Amino acid sequence: MIKVLYFARLRESLGLSEESIDFGDGGAVSDLMAELAHRGGKWQEEFDGCRPLRAAVNQTLVPNSASIRAGDEVAFFPPVTGG
Repeated sequence: MIKVLYFARLRESLGLSEESIDFGDGGAVSDLMAELAHRGGKWQEEFDGCRPLRAAVNQTLVPNSASIRAGDEVAFFPPVTGG
C-alpha cells in the first residue's frame, strides 16, 4: 500500500485529500498517474498529462520517472509560482 495525498485544485476537483492505494509491486510516478487517470471523469482530466502537476515521494520533489515502493507517501499538487 502507498499513501497518496492530493493538494490545492486536485483536492477540490476530486473531493478527496488522501487515500491508500494498493500499488502492487510498485512502479514510477507516471505509472501511478496513469492508473489514477484510468478512473475516468475528473481523475482523467487531472492525471492524463495535459494539466501540469508536481509530485513528491516521501516529501521530496521528484520527476515522474521516480520509483514508488510499498509504504511510500506520494503527494500530487499543481506547480506553484512566486512573485
